[in-house]
Amino acid sequence: MKLYLDPGHGGDDPGAQGNGLDEKDITLAIALKIRNTILKDYENVQVKMSRTSDTTKSLGQRSSEANAWDADFFLAIHINSADSSAQGYEDFIYNGASNSSRAATVQEIIHAEVMKVNQLKDRGQKKANFHVIRETNMPAILTENGFISNKHDAQLMKDSSWQQKVAQGHVNGIAKAFGLKRKAKKETPKTTTATKTTTTPKPTQSSSTTVYTVYVGSYKSKGNAQDRVAELTKKNINSSIVTTKISGATWYRVKIATYTTNANAEKRLKEIEKAGYKDAFIIIEKASATTTNSATQKPTTSTSKTTTTTATAKPATTPSKETNTAGGTNKNTNPIPAPANNTKEPPIIAAPGQFTIFGPTFLTPEQMNQFVKKVNPNAPELGQFYQILGKYYGIRGDVAFAQAIHETDYFRFTGVVNPEQNNYSGIGATGGDTRGASFENQEEGVLAQLQHLYAYATAKPLPDQYPLVDPRFHLVDRGSAPTWTALNGKWAVPGTTYGQSILNLYEKMIHSG
Repeated sequence: MKLYLDPGHGGDDPGAQGNGLDEKDITLAIALKIRNTILKDYENVQVKMSRTSDTTKSLGQRSSEANAWDADFFLAIHINSADSSAQGYEDFIYNGASNSSRAATVQEIIHAEVMKVNQLKDRGQKKANFHVIRETNMPAILTENGFISNKHDAQLMKDSSWQQKVAQGHVNGIAKAFGLKRKAKKETPKTTTATKTTTTPKPTQSSSTTVYTVYVGSYKSKGNAQDRVAELTKKNINSSIVTTKISGATWYRVKIATYTTNANAEKRLKEIEKAGYKDAFIIIEKASATTTNSATQKPTTSTSKTTTTTATAKPATTPSKETNTAGGTNKNTNPIPAPANNTKEPPIIAAPGQFTIFGPTFLTPEQMNQFVKKVNPNAPELGQFYQILGKYYGIRGDVAFAQAIHETDYFRFTGVVNPEQNNYSGIGATGGDTRGASFENQEEGVLAQLQHLYAYATAKPLPDQYPLVDPRFHLVDRGSAPTWTALNGKWAVPGTTYGQSILNLYEKMIHSG
C-alpha cells in the first residue's frame, strides 16, 4: 500500500494561526507521527510525504507528486480556523465523488476511528472542491483536526500526546480501510550460558596506570614519520614510530619518551619545543603490566594506544630522570611498560578542529548514564539509544550524548525546552516562546538528533531503516559540518565555541572512571 501523506501548508505559508500556534507546525507534527506509527506497526506500507520539514510546496506540486508516484491513497492533514466559538473535527472528500465511491467508504472508516480518540466535537463527514482531493487520481481525504482559533481545541493541539492519539486514529482507519497486516512482535530469544574451559595461564598480578607520552609530530605518511626520526637521531634524540587510528585512518606518530607524571612530560615537551619542534604534544595514555605464573613467558612490549591530548607545557627547570621508552639515557629503577594494546581505544582529540562527527562510539550505555547521573540522579537513561543509533548512522554516539548534556544542562532542562518534548538537542528552539520541536518518545528524540547531525556531516542520502523524524533535516546545508567544531555558528548561533564545549564534556566522560 502506497500512502501519500500531505501535512498542509509549510514554509512561507503558515496556514491558520491562533492561540500562539501555526497550522503548518501542528499538521507536520501529526503527519510525522502518522508515518512513524504506520511504518512501525504494519507490513508492506510505503509512505511519501509532501514535506518532512518546514518547507514551501505548492498545491499543484503535491497532487502531481502523488499522481506520479501512483499512490493508493492521499491523506491531507489540516487544522481549521473560524470564530473562537467554532470547534471540532471534520473531514472532506471531493464534492464530485459519489456516496458509494471508494473515497467515501475510506472517509467513513477513518472518520469513525479518529473520533474515537481525538476528544473533539464531531462536525461530520463533508464534501468540498479542495485542490488536493480534486486533482489526485487516487482516493483522497482531507481532515480538519480541530480549530486553532478555539481555546479548547488549541490547548489540545499543543500536547504531543494528543497529536499522537490523533495520528493513531488516522492509522487505525487506514489499516482498517486498506486491510493492512500488523507486523509480528519480535520475541527476545532465550539464551543459555555455557561453561568454557581454558588452559591459558591466569595473571597473578595486573596493574594499570596513567602515563604521559611525548610525541614530536603525527603524520598520515609513514615516510614523513621516518624522516622525522632520522632528523631527531642526528640531534641525538632517540625516537620511535607508533601507529594509531584516527577516524578510521592510520597515523604515524613519532614518540620520544613516556613519563608517570604530567609535570615531567611537560618539562620534556618544553625542551623539545626549544629545540625547534613546535608540533610536539603530549598524549595521556593507560599503561598496564601483567605477570603470570608461567616461568617461560617473556615480557612483551605492545603498541601504544592513545586517549586524549594536552598541548600546554610549563617551563623546564631540571631534566627528567624518568625512563625514556624510546631508548634515551634517563634512568629510573622502575621502567614504565608501554601501554597495553586495547582493541577498543578511546578516540583521540589531538586537534578538535579535525575530530569528526562520524566515528565509533567508545563509551558503553552504562558509562554514559552513570556519568550524567553523578550530576543529575534523575536523568533519563538514554545511553542505549545513542549507542544503537550512533552505530547505525556511523556517528559517534557518545559525543552526541555529550552534546545532549550540553544542550539540556545534564537533562535538567533549565532552558526553554521542556522535558516532555523529548528534544535533547534544541532542534528548532530559538529562545523566548519558541521551544522547538517535540518528539513522541525518548528514542525518537535521540533519533532526530542523530539525523540532524548526519545532515551536517554528509551530503549522502539518509539510510532508510528509520523514518525521518528530524523536522529540520532539509533545512541543513548538507555536509557543511563534518567535524564537531564546524557546528560552531550553525547548530548554535553565534556559538563560536559550541563544538569545543561538547568535546570538553566528552573528555570528562572518558576520564570519569
